[in-house]
This record gives sequence, structure tokens and C-alpha cells, in this order.
Amino acid sequence: PARQFDTSTTAPISFFLSGLEELLAWQPDSNDDFNIAAVPLAKRQPPLHSRRPRTLVCHDMRGGYLEDKFIQGSATRNPYVFYHWRYIDIFVYFSHHTVTIPPVCWTNAAHRNGVPVLGTFITEWTDGEKLCEAFLAGGAEAYRAVSDQLARIAQHYRFDGWLVNMENTLSVVAVENLSPFLQHLTAQVHSAVPGGLVIWYDSILENGTLRWQNELNEQNRVFFDSCDGLFVNYNWKEEHLERTRRLSGQRNTDVYIGVDVFARGDVVGGGFDTDKSLSLIRKHGLSAAIFAPGWVYEHLGEENFLQNENKFWGLLAEYLPTHSICTLPLATSFSLGMGTSRFLTGKEEEAGPWYNLSAQEIQPLYTEREGQLITSCCLQDAWCGGSSLRVQGTIPPGEERVAIRLFSFQMQAPPKLFLNLLYKMEGSHHDEFTVALELTTWHSGTCHDGNVTSLPEPHGRHQPRLLLAPPPGLSKLLAACNRGSHGWTSRCYELELRGCSLRDLSLLVSRHQSSPQETRFTCLLGEVRVLDAASVAASPPQVQSLTASQLWWQ
Repeated sequence: PARQFDTSTTAPISFFLSGLEELLAWQPDSNDDFNIAAVPLAKRQPPLHSRRPRTLVCHDMRGGYLEDKFIQGSATRNPYVFYHWRYIDIFVYFSHHTVTIPPVCWTNAAHRNGVPVLGTFITEWTDGEKLCEAFLAGGAEAYRAVSDQLARIAQHYRFDGWLVNMENTLSVVAVENLSPFLQHLTAQVHSAVPGGLVIWYDSILENGTLRWQNELNEQNRVFFDSCDGLFVNYNWKEEHLERTRRLSGQRNTDVYIGVDVFARGDVVGGGFDTDKSLSLIRKHGLSAAIFAPGWVYEHLGEENFLQNENKFWGLLAEYLPTHSICTLPLATSFSLGMGTSRFLTGKEEEAGPWYNLSAQEIQPLYTEREGQLITSCCLQDAWCGGSSLRVQGTIPPGEERVAIRLFSFQMQAPPKLFLNLLYKMEGSHHDEFTVALELTTWHSGTCHDGNVTSLPEPHGRHQPRLLLAPPPGLSKLLAACNRGSHGWTSRCYELELRGCSLRDLSLLVSRHQSSPQETRFTCLLGEVRVLDAASVAASPPQVQSLTASQLWWQ
């Protein structure tokens, strides 16, 4: 049986490669179709190569290839999901197999949210030593064959590059070829994969000794200079960061300082104290590599995972610069790629747990500040998919309107936008509030909207005009404008803008009348869409040459 299929169910699965022979023998195969990422890497702002410090997440959980290996999903109860994509720059899928090809569902979910995904090439222990001797001591032809294969694999399965992790001693001959190997691998990945990356883990010194440095220094600098970045080991102190910052020069953001969330060894802080490590890393202008944030799931358990996950990332938020959307359309029903039921147009279609990260949708910003409205996932009710976004909190006394940011933008606004919101009010005070969408624009002397004749305020706030019926020609696409179902309300809006740059999309919560008491507010968001009117009006391209393969009738 091909490694692309599960032996007991024949379901397509993601897989790894073991050893040098399997790597060198790898060829693209018609059975691979399921394993090729279907979602291209979305653009976002600022781009990866901007000079601001980055955040890398290295996902290492129980050996990898768990339920996430089932490409068409599984009926997993309480699975692990990651959804704070707006806060990170790079996602690495890690396991202890020689060649870790990221399960395609992770690549799809990350790409949809603008995050590149790296696989792992690892050698360790005595087997690793033998493997490295075989291809590094064998000269240029041998190590080039390995780097060519790694670049081809990333290109074929459409992920974005490699973390290279060698944790074994190298002979004098082998270590002489390590830097040329990294240079060749980096060049091959760059040419095969647009925006591709190769990152080296801090383990081996230039003399071939295995000794973690916990910093960038003269003994490991040669490898940093040969690729796109260095992932620094976890047992550093502030003086290591100071020396690293000095030596890295202009490439300070290419150094990813390791933070082990499990806090093994002598570390500054892990677990819910990970912020202590991050505040020092950022103080010195360096990037961070957060290792095994699945601690939240493995250590604290599956039961309150979503709550604990929001707490964990909420504590780090001030050290994680967020990313903005820079293309339209934006359309999401907030699904995490899991659920306890499946919903369609507000109705439960099928009860029972499911898990499929390829079905995860574009994720919003998650706010975790006390005393404000906060966002979280609701699995009990949804408009479409497995979950909706719950917005809840208290409205302070005397305040008539409160806005909560859902997405940030960094793009020119088209002349005309259509917006669509599906929501469901909850709680005992629901008839005291109305909700609507609000767009803010970056300050600019030229920016005006259709309603505003006065001078624009800084970060102009625009309340789009409510449409009672969809505009002609858009009745199919915006059919839900005036009719929700199963307790969901649907609203369509339009907004005309001139010379504006979009900044934020928020949910605006307004009280019908002022109240001297603070009032609890809660509602569910089922779907949000922001559409460029011009491209919506154009007829979509016709689907052509459709083929179906790998069919199994049941």
C-alpha cells in the first residue's frame, strides 16, 4: 500500500520520510494529489521581509502526525487547533522523523491566513551522525542531491521551506561541507518556492562539535550567514541577547530566540509566564521562536482548551505585532476547522465531532483584555461550519456605543464597498442593543465618504449605509441581505469612499438609551463579508477542464 493512504481505512493521509534513502528516492507521484496544498499563501501587511521583529511558532506535539494526518478530516473530539494566525509570522511543523513534510491541512489553514509553513529536516544521535557522514562527507554532489530533493519536496507539496536541525557531532570533513550545503539548500528553496525560507537551529559549532550556544556568536555565525535565519536554543539569559544583538547587525530580525513553553532547563519563563521571555527578546529587537505552544493543550488538558488558549496568547499580545489584510474580498464564517456539529445557514445539519484544519476559515483578531468586549469561539451555534464568533462583555455605565476590532487592514479602499453581517443576539438584555459594522480609515487629508461633508477626523470612522434590499444584479450573492433564519439576522451595507486607506473593521455595539448601570452584552457573529463592489459586479470566470480522480463510491 502507498504511504499516502491509511492501511486500515484507505483514507488519504499526510506522511513523513525516514532516512536518507527514502529522501533520495522520493519522486512526485499521482497518489500525492491529496497531499498538495490547495490554498496559495495569502498576502498580508507588513510582509515577512519587513524589518520588524517576527514571531515563529514551532509546533511539536506527541511525535506529530496525529489526527491532523487525515487529509479529509476525522471525527475527533476536542482536537488541537491553532488560530491566532494574525499574531505570528512563520509556522514550523516539527517531528523527529528525518524529513517532516507538514500535513497539508496545516499548510492550507496557515496559507489562508497569510502565514508561511516550514517542514523540518532533522538528524540526531548516532543514526544522525551516520546520515550526515553519508551526504556531507561525500562531497558537493552528495549534499547537492539532498538539497535539491528538499527544495523539490517543498515546491511539489506547496509549503514554504525548511527548519534544519542537526543534533549530532560532525567529522572535520562533514562540517567543512555544512555551510556550502546550507547555502545551496537556501538558493534552491528560494528559486523553487516564492518567498521560501531556510532556518538553521543553534546546535553545531563550526568545528563540528555539538554544543548549544543559546546565542549567535563567532562559533556558529558561519551557519547563520549561510541561510535565512537562526533558531537560537532556549537556555539564554539577557547577556546572550545583548551579544546576539550586537553581532547580528542589520540582520537582527533573522535571529529567532527560542522560548520553550514547557520551560525545560534553565529558562526565563514558559507556560503562562512566557511573556517574561518575550519582553526581554523584544527589548533587544530580536525575533522570537515559540516552541511547543501546544503546552496549553497537553499540560492543561483538552476540556477548557479554547479558553486557556485565548488566555495564553492574550498574555503575549503586547509583544506580538499583528498583521493586516491587504486584499479583498474578505469573507469568513470564523470556523476553526473543528466542531461538535456541522451547521449550514444557521441550522444544525449533522451532530457529532469533526476535525479538519483545511476547513478553517480566515481568523479575526482575538482580544483578551478585561473590562472590554472580548471575542471567543462558540461551538454550540453557528451560521456555517462548526463555530461562530462570540462577542461578549459589559457596556460601562453612561456609554452609549462600544466598538470591538475584528480585523485590521492596510490597503487602498475601492470607491465602493458592500459589507454583509450575520449575527444572533444572546442574553437577557438583547433588546437594549443594536449592532452594526464600522470601518475606520487611516488619517489622510484626501479621504471622504459619501455621507461626510465636514472635514475628516483622524482615523475617520465610517458607518456604512444599511441596504434594505440587495442592489440589482447582486441579489444572488447577497440573497441573505434581509432574511436570516433560525434566529440569525442578516444585514447588508454599502459605503462609498474617495481617496481612503482602510484601517480597521469593527463591530459597533450601541445602546438604545443611556443607562446608569453597566449592562452585560453578548452576541454571536456568524459571517462577515467585505466586498469590492466593482469586482463583485464582474462575472466570475467559467470553470473549465474539470477532472475527478481517486474516486471511491460508498
